[in-house]
Amino acid sequence: MIKTILYIAIGGAIGSVLRYLTSVFVNKYWANHFPLATFITNVLGCFLIGILIGILEKNNLANSNLKWFLITGFCGGYTTFSTFGFENYTLFQNNNSLLAFGYIALSVLLGLFAVWLGLFVSK
Repeated sequence: MIKTILYIAIGGAIGSVLRYLTSVFVNKYWANHFPLATFITNVLGCFLIGILIGILEKNNLANSNLKWFLITGFCGGYTTFSTFGFENYTLFQNNNSLLAFGYIALSVLLGLFAVWLGLFVSK
């Protein structure tokens, strides 16, 4: 278990730093009112998790330490939106469209409410 946690921690650290660098780069060249850096990070993270899971599954490495490092660690550190995207993709693939749409709606709405509530409580 300690070994798995280390893989996740190292991957997460790398992903978090890359997220920061993505924001710095995007905001340096395309600063505007739209949160483009976060948007690019989320879309790129979803693309990366798709590629990485596909490669891991194709090479029978879906239950390896590489998965913990790349998927949970790196992609999770870069953006948890990639996991959210993959989970919804899986729900749709398993013919659970109603559950997927509910998950999407509740995540967005309750997430926004939680931000508002957190700000309200902190004041």
